[in-house]
Amino acid sequence: MNGLRGPVHLVGVGGMHMSAIAQLLHERGERVSGSDLEPSAFTERLRALGVTVFPAHDAANLGEARCVVATAAARADNPELVEARRRGLPVLGRPEAVAALMAGRRVVAVAGSHGKTTTTSLIAFILHEAGRAPMYLIGGESRDLGGNASWGGAGGPCVVEADEYQRAFHAYDPDVAVITNVDADHLDLYGTREAYEEAFAVFARRTRAGGRLLVCADDPGAARVAAAVGRSAPVETYGLAEGSDWQAADVALGEDGAAFTVKRAGEPLGGLAIATPGRHAVRNALAAAAVCLGEGASFGTVRDAAARFRGAKRRFECVGEAGGVLVIDDYAHHPGEVRAPIETALARFPGRRLIAIHQPHTYSRIAYLWEDWLTCWEGLDALIVQETYAARERPEEGRSARDLAGAIVRPRAVYAPDAAAAAERAAALARPGDVALTLGAGDVHKTGPLLLERLR
Repeated sequence: MNGLRGPVHLVGVGGMHMSAIAQLLHERGERVSGSDLEPSAFTERLRALGVTVFPAHDAANLGEARCVVATAAARADNPELVEARRRGLPVLGRPEAVAALMAGRRVVAVAGSHGKTTTTSLIAFILHEAGRAPMYLIGGESRDLGGNASWGGAGGPCVVEADEYQRAFHAYDPDVAVITNVDADHLDLYGTREAYEEAFAVFARRTRAGGRLLVCADDPGAARVAAAVGRSAPVETYGLAEGSDWQAADVALGEDGAAFTVKRAGEPLGGLAIATPGRHAVRNALAAAAVCLGEGASFGTVRDAAARFRGAKRRFECVGEAGGVLVIDDYAHHPGEVRAPIETALARFPGRRLIAIHQPHTYSRIAYLWEDWLTCWEGLDALIVQETYAARERPEEGRSARDLAGAIVRPRAVYAPDAAAAAERAAALARPGDVALTLGAGDVHKTGPLLLERLR
């Protein structure tokens, strides 16, 4: 199948997306192996499935591999890549491997700076509940589906989270494309907001002839992308705004969620209720409803699935409570994202103090979004900035967490050099009745349990 035939070896198999590719290949019936220096829950899951996972990179690991898939983090001198080139084996990147896995399927691809994991998860869940047996690949762990990937049933559609990092989504040709929002990110790679938005326009233009392109009408960046696409792809808009092709009307936000009426071309189709408060959650649910109704799911199925939807892990996920302090974890790692869990917490826990522990993700993201980082914390009573999760970067590539903590004044932020120190400082600040949020895409999720230990 398009060059992706087993045995397949994956270099850097332990991450979210690479482990999902390995799982999909295994479920497709291929012989699969992989290597990664860092053990993880994903490598343990793969081993439990019967996938061979090596704890080091070595040319011998390739065995009888006929194809290699490599993470973008793998260097050219990786011994497994050197061996693959010596043998003349095809070496695919993550996007090319995903595109090959999707070949022959009807593809729903969800892109956006924020909200794409939740929206992708809900679309896959609704289609699963509708009996469509979808293949899916999600950039987060779905609590409703039990993971982030499944090969699905023969002939079922494919639902994929379309990631803009390194223009991965340019490898996909969707039948249905969704753009949740476009809020400048990854400027270490794109350089300018205009280049970033153009990447989304390229993705939108890849929608297949006769397909659907759904764009959030409420988001200025998405609206600019829709305008740039012009007539090269027909656009359906969705949002809270009057005049949207798909509108969430009569929106009611409460402590325990939100309710709204779905309108199509101004005509009410019925009401939806979701368990997450906040307008961002309403928009995500509306996008999923618009996709799935277009894919033939009944409104009743959409309504019932949306009501039971719990969402992806690390999306406003309750970690626990101790000493009267509730700890919640969220993946937010962009100024436009941190506002969503803060808004949700304010709606769900009115009158309670909010403390946040934020771990910046990469030095460059601190630098190129500097002004936005200084002003996105409205609603918090206290903020702790934990040492940066460097990922692929060195400190000289941007600005530091200590710099950021010193510059934020509303609320006045304090710096913590590691998770233990962040937990200590949060425990000293916390009072019974407070809500503590851990925010970031790195390993700040480990800080919440440390905080609970100290509060006990």
